[in-house]
Amino acid sequence: MNHWTVAFTPLVPWWAIAALAAAALPLLAFGLFRRARGVAWRTVALAVILGALANPALVEEDREPQRDVAVLLIDESPSQQIGQRMERAEAAQRAIVERAKSIPGLDLRVVRAGAPGDDADPAADDGTRLFGALAQAVSDVPRQRLAGAVLVTDGQVHDVPDDPSHPLFGMPIHTLLTGERDEGDRRLVIEQTPSFGLVGKTVRVVLRVEDLPRATAGAAAGQARVIIRRDGASPQAHMVPLGTPHGIDLTLEHGGPTVFEIVTDPGQRELTLDNNRASFVVNGVRDRLRVLLVSGEPHPGERTWRNILKSDPSVDLVHFTILRPPEKQDGTPVRELSLIAFPIRELFDLKVNEFDLIIFDRYRRRGILPQLYLENVANFVRRGGGLLEAGGPINNSALSLTRTPLGQVLPGEPTGILHELGYRPRVTPMGERHPVTADLPGNEGGEPRWGRWFRQSAMQARSGNVLMSGVGADPLLILDRVGEGRVAQVTSDHIWLWARGFEGGGPQAELLRRLAYWLMKEPDLEEQDLRARIEGRRLIIERRSLDPKDSPVQISPPNSPPITVRLEDVGGGRQTVSVPIRESGLYTITDGEKTALAAAGALNPKELTDVRSLPDLLRPVADATGGGVFHLARDGIPEARRVRSGRTFAGSDWFGLRANADYVVTGIRDAALLPAIIVMALALGALMLAWRREGR
Repeated sequence: MNHWTVAFTPLVPWWAIAALAAAALPLLAFGLFRRARGVAWRTVALAVILGALANPALVEEDREPQRDVAVLLIDESPSQQIGQRMERAEAAQRAIVERAKSIPGLDLRVVRAGAPGDDADPAADDGTRLFGALAQAVSDVPRQRLAGAVLVTDGQVHDVPDDPSHPLFGMPIHTLLTGERDEGDRRLVIEQTPSFGLVGKTVRVVLRVEDLPRATAGAAAGQARVIIRRDGASPQAHMVPLGTPHGIDLTLEHGGPTVFEIVTDPGQRELTLDNNRASFVVNGVRDRLRVLLVSGEPHPGERTWRNILKSDPSVDLVHFTILRPPEKQDGTPVRELSLIAFPIRELFDLKVNEFDLIIFDRYRRRGILPQLYLENVANFVRRGGGLLEAGGPINNSALSLTRTPLGQVLPGEPTGILHELGYRPRVTPMGERHPVTADLPGNEGGEPRWGRWFRQSAMQARSGNVLMSGVGADPLLILDRVGEGRVAQVTSDHIWLWARGFEGGGPQAELLRRLAYWLMKEPDLEEQDLRARIEGRRLIIERRSLDPKDSPVQISPPNSPPITVRLEDVGGGRQTVSVPIRESGLYTITDGEKTALAAAGALNPKELTDVRSLPDLLRPVADATGGGVFHLARDGIPEARRVRSGRTFAGSDWFGLRANADYVVTGIRDAALLPAIIVMALALGALMLAWRREGR
């Protein structure tokens, strides 16, 4: 296509031409005023000279028309899977693509966006981001070639630009809504949840159940039933008012993460049940762990237990050392004996259940604690308490605690043999898998590098697990579960040698800390456990077991069929696996014995905030760009037309794509309109005629 234009390339600056004209025009005007002869020819000569200085040329351009670009954007977000929305979207795509083929000079780009990808992060609550995909689709197209965009969506778009000067608003943007008109839905909104709470106390969650569209003012609100499950346990039902925030108190029964799942009954009008449920995690923490330490005969390691427990700010320690039994009479004045009387009844009868752990350190029967109170301690263990007995050589005497009611819960039976020789404590194969002794510092490679001990009471393990051994593989550390509680026995009183650094010392601080917290039911130290957590886009599953297991685990995603995976042994009694995830919601993991839950995604995801197909979010975009909004279910598929700039881009049953008529210049030729010879002839001719006219 050729195009002709006249162009000027002046021989001198334009200001010089203007100055020459400005100087000549008054003279010509004066000549006309005096009616001088030859003025007309002088004017012609001046015009020829000025035209020659302007140097006009005829320019011929070879122009190549450019095709306009339009974008058809198909929303594939999860809310588009409701009802027949995707079927309508696919039908609209086929019709528009077919129509675009018959429109000359138009390229149609089909873009699909909004579907969760393999690398999508369930925790990232981005919602449906169509305008980001639209901007990327036209990033390589000049703005003067953009014909328009057609969004086939349910209207739930969460990255709508609010800046009228946005680059995308330079073309008409049309919306084709895929949902039904006047849709209704019920949703559950979690307004407030705590991130942590105290074990045994209640935490408050504030929720709201709404029926959309909202009831008009003055209408009866009604009630809805919500069901709450804690860690997948038996459900609890509550009635809550519709449309009003409602608080519910939930109890934390254990430390560590607790997964709560809340589900509301379906409403009269429902689009999806995915927004009728929500799950969240509350971490349980203990307020203060109360420990009772009763020390018997003084010995060098007495302060080892006290120092370890006092260094922990979360432990409230009550420590009594019995220096003088009541039957001992040596004439010492009463005022020089003890600061306070030993509150036996208060500790072992009235308040025994207020403790989390009771420790007997080298304690033997000395007529201080009646059998009834020791029976209370045994019952305290059966009801869920923790007991640690570190008797050492005292276990071989007739006054050992194993010969009291506590012997019913203690796992070891003394043999009467006392070893008094150097030995190096070792972790047993069972201990290599138990979280209390697995991966202890200094035990890498199976050969411990810590110092020796020099005394051990030989004991036979009647029950429980032997985690450490001493002389001749005799049990050194025995752990057991009794009823709801836990018991541990240490058969040596020489752990203080590690604290003093003898022969390099040992991991006494880490070992005693783990031991005390295992007895107090620290979730991270469970030896038989299945756990799951979400890290980014992956589900991390970890299983602890004292027995090697090769059984797979089954993962039940929120909206997909269950899958089975096998775990990889990583040592220390632990197996783990990492699985990519794409869905938001509650994942259930089980190995047939244990069950774990993991909550992925945002608490109130944008995608499910309001799943009704509404034009509210995209109507301002259509108004700002001259586009239209159509309901496919009501209006059918509108016709695509080419429309010139400056005209209306939408009608009742059609939408317009702008015809930009853009081009690129592929070649250019020019020819001077006033060649030098012609200019000279015209100028001289005009001057000669002027001279001749004046000579008459």
